[in-house]
Amino acid sequence: MTDPLDSISIRDLCTLEEYAECCEIQEETWGRGFSERVPAAILRVSQKIGGVTAGAFDGNDRMIGFVFGMTGIREGRPAHWSDMLAVREEARGRHIGDRLKHFQRQQVQRIGVDVMLWTSDPLVARNAHFNINRLGALPVEYVENIYGANTGSTLHGALPTDRTVIAWQLSKVHAPVPGAARERPGDATLPLANPLDGEAHPHFVDPGPADAIRVQVPVDLVAVQQAGGDAAMRWRLSVRGAFNALLARGMQVQRFVRPSARGLPYYVFAHS
Repeated sequence: MTDPLDSISIRDLCTLEEYAECCEIQEETWGRGFSERVPAAILRVSQKIGGVTAGAFDGNDRMIGFVFGMTGIREGRPAHWSDMLAVREEARGRHIGDRLKHFQRQQVQRIGVDVMLWTSDPLVARNAHFNINRLGALPVEYVENIYGANTGSTLHGALPTDRTVIAWQLSKVHAPVPGAARERPGDATLPLANPLDGEAHPHFVDPGPADAIRVQVPVDLVAVQQAGGDAAMRWRLSVRGAFNALLARGMQVQRFVRPSARGLPYYVFAHS
């Protein structure tokens, strides 16, 4: 029997049933009590003014993922804000998120947009890898608790919703580079802005002047949250302190590394 996931198509949503299914995927992903769900009416009318609401469909024409974004003006130039992207659990790991994002890119480039922005939780390693290593999009701003501390989402939990603003320069899109997430010689000697103490708790410590600085994050934020205690909050505060301090001195994220050996993932900051 042919696997329906072997035949994926991406297209704009256009029927009431498709918009309703998009809302269903939002609730499956972020929880039934998610306060920030985008309703069907907004998914639909945003398409009239340069927004994108597109779905990924399997071989049985079942929606298995979607992307939604709005187009506006930023600093006097057209910009697209990619508000949501989700893929159903059974379809993850097939780079469907990549395909949705590139479809979105193509749609907005046709109307003169050359930068796409979205938010990402800096503690979620898989998202940092997707944004930086697969898309070539980089964090440019850190915003504390942007959506509030209680969105009703099973993913967000009670943590403050600190986010990085990700900027994707659409004219500079690159193909994923094999090995981009690997450690480089000398990485281990770079100072850490949030080292672990004797109890394996991260703390922000200003490392002082350096050509490059690491900021580490947990391997799996969900596992940290499920373990209970204050570990997730310690991670949030240590990464908040590190990002704010390094961005304020003009440093930028250059790379994101997921070590092949045992170790924590980390961002590498440097002056561009």
